[in-house]
Amino acid sequence: MRLSEFRQAIVDEFGEAYGHVVTNDLVLVELGDRSPQAALKAGISPREVWLAVCRAADVPQARWHGAGLPAQPRS
Repeated sequence: MRLSEFRQAIVDEFGEAYGHVVTNDLVLVELGDRSPQAALKAGISPREVWLAVCRAADVPQARWHGAGLPAQPRS
């Protein structure tokens, strides 16, 4: 996942305004008590940050695939 895909996934899932709040204010315990923005600045991959956001915000797993990508088939 590229950074641009991460940003689009945030907007697609949360909307423009709330997505900004999520990106800057949500505390991701599993990523060292960082916000998504701080985690990205620390060099954590956008995909890892996206998945942490999904888990923390209770995004249904069917939508974890991210922006513009088809849902991943279940094994």
